[in-house]
Amino acid sequence: MARPSQRRSGHNRRAQYGLFASYVIAVILAALGLLLVVVSLLDPPGFAVMRAAAAELTRPVSASLRTFVAGAGTLDEQVAAYFRAGSQNAALRRQVDATRTRLIQAAAIEQENRRLKALLKLVDDEAGEVVAGRLISSSASSPRRIARLNVGSLRGVANGMPVRAPEGLIGRVHAVALDTAEVLLLTDGSSVIPVKRSTDSLAAIATGMGDGSLELRALNAGISPFRPGDVFVTSGTGGVYAPNIPVAVILRTHGDAAVAVPMANPARAEIVLVQRPFQPAIAAQAGADNASAAPSSGGAD
Repeated sequence: MARPSQRRSGHNRRAQYGLFASYVIAVILAALGLLLVVVSLLDPPGFAVMRAAAAELTRPVSASLRTFVAGAGTLDEQVAAYFRAGSQNAALRRQVDATRTRLIQAAAIEQENRRLKALLKLVDDEAGEVVAGRLISSSASSPRRIARLNVGSLRGVANGMPVRAPEGLIGRVHAVALDTAEVLLLTDGSSVIPVKRSTDSLAAIATGMGDGSLELRALNAGISPFRPGDVFVTSGTGGVYAPNIPVAVILRTHGDAAVAVPMANPARAEIVLVQRPFQPAIAAQAGADNASAAPSSGGAD
């Protein structure tokens, strides 16, 4: 075992070597610094090149240190955001639910506005005496397709008057009481209506099939001219229904006929209008009287 004096001597020698090395490094750095000062004074362009080269060499280290410092500066914000994430997610979910509810309400309001606008436009566009009412019941299983109206003869309703909704024709008045009336629907087997195609005025006859649908047949025999999606309106022939009231849209064809469904659903119609029967001769005479009255009134002025 070595004596304590020997261990103390080795330790002092290592300390001396370390101290000597530190002095040497300090002298070298001082000399290097002095050399840089001399170069910067005697050769500024060369010193600029050396400084640029040093900046390029130390750029990765500087970038890493800056990223570390920036991350450490926002560490408290990141920790706070982590602990607030749960409450923020819950608040966002509540906001999404509230927004979804408002969107549903807005869609319902928009649909109601469209329906009310259609009713207002229907009333504004109709001339003459019009009675508004509601369909309060209808036959569901009976072979006859009849609905009951909550207005009757006391309001001027009479047999044969057309009944329509904003979407299209419902049928015609079949029987009248004081405060109620029966409406023969389009789909009844005894309902026959002259119609025309809305695009090219192709004439056809719409007959109720008693099952909620209509059968359409063209007046001209031959190859079936019908196509699924064709819309048919009243033609005005017959003196009952005014022209251009929507009636039905074709679902499918078979042979020279077609199966269609009414444009207006009595089960969904809230407000219907009872109109006077269309009279083409009187309407034409009224138009002629209006045309002849216009020039005379202008001459009088």
